[in-house]
Amino acid sequence: MVAYPFIDKALNLQTLNAATDAAVFVVLALGLNIVVGYAGLLDLGYAAFFAIGAYATGIFTWPAHGLEWNFWLVIWISVAVAAIFGIIIGAPTLRVRGDYLAIITLAFGEIVPIAIRNLWNIDIRIGNYVLLENFNLTNGPQGLNPVGRPWIFGFEFGFDPLPWYFLILIIGGLSILAMTRLQDSRLGRAWMAIREDETAADCMGVDPIRTKLLSFALGASFSGFAGAIYAAKLQAIFPELFRFQVSIMILCMVILGGMGNIKGVVIGGMFIMFFDRVILAQSTQLVRTLGRSLNIASLTTVDLQLWRWFFFGMTLIIVMVLRPEGLFPSAQRAAELHEKEESLEGAGFEEAGALEIDPTLQTQPPKPQTQDQPDV
Repeated sequence: MVAYPFIDKALNLQTLNAATDAAVFVVLALGLNIVVGYAGLLDLGYAAFFAIGAYATGIFTWPAHGLEWNFWLVIWISVAVAAIFGIIIGAPTLRVRGDYLAIITLAFGEIVPIAIRNLWNIDIRIGNYVLLENFNLTNGPQGLNPVGRPWIFGFEFGFDPLPWYFLILIIGGLSILAMTRLQDSRLGRAWMAIREDETAADCMGVDPIRTKLLSFALGASFSGFAGAIYAAKLQAIFPELFRFQVSIMILCMVILGGMGNIKGVVIGGMFIMFFDRVILAQSTQLVRTLGRSLNIASLTTVDLQLWRWFFFGMTLIIVMVLRPEGLFPSAQRAAELHEKEESLEGAGFEEAGALEIDPTLQTQPPKPQTQDQPDV
């Protein structure tokens, strides 16, 4: 990973910017892995926390607000704000399970972008007192532009992707280290216990609500971290950047790589982002060149990037059917899934065997009656 920028420059691949964005989404996938991979909760609105972290950074560094705070302070504010919203959405909803939790998180993921689009003309009045009037918080659909950038020893991160790449590489390494420590901690084991059997974990002294709430808060904090870096790198953020499809893309990264496995999530995130940003773009140019050489008009206007969500959906279906534990699953997660399959198959086999060999089910011949045993 350290040598990749120099390889990219030597071969003139021009993929360093895509690799930088991929590293941001890997941090996002690591955060979602806490909720989905460790705690076993289905979150379909994870992009909402991504948006909250990005807009928290934009609000505190946008020149129109007159704040323009230091980025290294604002990034921790973004993490805290995202974690607080994780607690807010998790506290009333984590008492439900399964499909109900997925529907609630899906609704939250749709609410946040709509709220961001409409928080640009805020009026707050209490009786005759005017607290806020025409206050522009998010600048509505036009977004926040510019967003403050980080400085290190007088060096400002500009449009060159190389400094951003190494910055996000360091942040990604620290995120992986923190995730490894969490996985092996008492809290990480509690998450996995709830994922396997919430009732049994509760009987063993694990507080399900508190443990799941911590998974939401910590997962959201990783998302806030990535959102702050992403907003500063783009220098402009808009509500359309945080649509529902982003949540699905991040979920695909976790499922494709292997839920509960840090290495698998990293590989899955890099693979999907490179497929989206590099492979599809290069394939589009290849198909168009082929269409011009063969004089096929329909191929000269093909844009495979418009089909990205089709490819992601098909990938998700294929992986869930053929390899539900992912391509690089953790040994524990893979054992859990295969144990369930074997237990179901074993139960069916034992039931069939019982019908064949159980002597109590065989027909017994009637005993002959004697005169001492009259009919009743």
